[in-house]
Amino acid sequence: MTVIGWLQIGLFVAVVGLSTRPLGGYLARVYAGERTMLRPLLGAVERQIYRAAGIRPEVEQSWYQYAVAFLLFHAFGIVLLYALLRLQSALPLNPQDQSALAPDLALNTAVSFVTNTSWQSYGGETTVSYASQMVGIAVQSFLSAAAGLSVAIAFIRGFARRRSATIGNFWVDLTRGTLYVLLPLCVAAAAFLVANGVPQTLLSCADVTTLEGGHQLIARGPVATQEAIKLVSGDGGGFFNANSGHPFENPTPLADFVEAILILLLGAALTNCFGRMVGSERQGWVLLCVMAILFGLGIGGIYLSESFGNPALAALRIDRSANLQQPAGNMEGKEVRFGIAGSALFAEASTASSDGAVNSMHDSFMPLSGAILFANMMVDEVIIGAPGSGLYGMLLFCIVTVFLAGLMIGRTPEYAGKKISPPEIKMTILALIGVPAATLGLTAIAAAVEPGLAGLGNAGPHGYSEILYAFTSATATNGSAFAGLNANSPFYNLTLALAMFIGRFFVIVPVLAVAGSLAAQPVVPRSAGTLPTTGVLFASSLLGAILIVGGLTYLPALALGPIIEHFQLWAGTLY
Repeated sequence: MTVIGWLQIGLFVAVVGLSTRPLGGYLARVYAGERTMLRPLLGAVERQIYRAAGIRPEVEQSWYQYAVAFLLFHAFGIVLLYALLRLQSALPLNPQDQSALAPDLALNTAVSFVTNTSWQSYGGETTVSYASQMVGIAVQSFLSAAAGLSVAIAFIRGFARRRSATIGNFWVDLTRGTLYVLLPLCVAAAAFLVANGVPQTLLSCADVTTLEGGHQLIARGPVATQEAIKLVSGDGGGFFNANSGHPFENPTPLADFVEAILILLLGAALTNCFGRMVGSERQGWVLLCVMAILFGLGIGGIYLSESFGNPALAALRIDRSANLQQPAGNMEGKEVRFGIAGSALFAEASTASSDGAVNSMHDSFMPLSGAILFANMMVDEVIIGAPGSGLYGMLLFCIVTVFLAGLMIGRTPEYAGKKISPPEIKMTILALIGVPAATLGLTAIAAAVEPGLAGLGNAGPHGYSEILYAFTSATATNGSAFAGLNANSPFYNLTLALAMFIGRFFVIVPVLAVAGSLAAQPVVPRSAGTLPTTGVLFASSLLGAILIVGGLTYLPALALGPIIEHFQLWAGTLY
């Protein structure tokens, strides 16, 4: 560890923290339909979209209507992207003559990007055409993120409204999120990336002669625009197979720093948006503080573990000290231009946010670092999460926390002025158990059947970790991978698609049901028996609930993978 490394991490946290309040206020105004600085420029476009689509923005929907619209929209997106991938060989904007994707791979990819997961069982530059990248994957990155934001806003309205039968209009929220939030951020981000050397072109591969006189084709394409939305949206799908480790996606340390910030920007801002909309910004600050504590524990653990390096090298008497010729620590799978601090920060931001973008190979991280990456995804995206999913994941745990507190004091639990009754508890538990059930169940199947074992790149605990990571990443809508697993097979393409489907829809539908139930309630006045939810006591209880639930659910599974691998490594028995 170095002072420069800690300063980089500290500056990163400061920038994200300082942007939270202004961006949160902007989000609150956008979704309330209030005037913003972009309304004069984009207001006419918004109205034309409503007119062309037959949307009546003044007509709101019940939670059930909102959920049906959400599900139909995603079903249409899956069908459309699947068809595009299957037909890409016959479509224009295919300068490398990419062939159509196999049915199972096309289905996996369609489900992946429509659910905002971005799991990739293929190499982007060698498999997918420009048309599929731009019209298919980039468009779905916008829409899936806008849909996630819409669900979060609908959930917030459940707490903010009084005796309301509606929670908003999905089509209006989707349009506003795309036009006023995602599009402006991505235009600015793409311009920055182009200025830093990220290509943006429709030309085919560059045919070059190397310094040794060899012949080489260098892949390129419309990278900057897709890179921008993959970061802002919490999508994370790379244009290139190496993702943000590729110099055309992430060319400089400055670009790397900004890309990591873009990953967390909206997820952090939504906490302030929540506080504003429920009438108490302190409610949002408590959520952000809990997220920041979890983020700090994660980045501290990863940076420490990676900086110490691999103890197996010490047994071989290899010099591991930092000097002008080599850095200290575990540099396997990392880009020298980012170093350990930059790689640890990006990995933590990626898995804490469920973005899934990578600038280093997680498969090469030390076992304890890998365990932290697991843990980030296993707590239901509550650390920051993707735009929308992080906030409603944290609010679900807030409901669990006040319910447990209510049991201890013998009082009906309340949160943000709303009583938490049995219907809300049932839907909350349903939302929280779907992800671990799918993760652990599908991992057990894959580790026991021949098609699952056939994809392993390693034996022993690390091979098991590769399988567990794949299904954890899929159900957490993260999309990153340990990469040692060959997942491009019918078995993994179909089972991972199922995991992504469960991780998205089996959480969001109960969340919308809770939102509808809360919106119909009156606001309960505070009394002497009301549990304060804006102080240290509640923040500590919320943090404890997250850690205890996550630990009880996943610790046995982690013990079979990265934890036992750590002890094997230190005992010198790793094979």
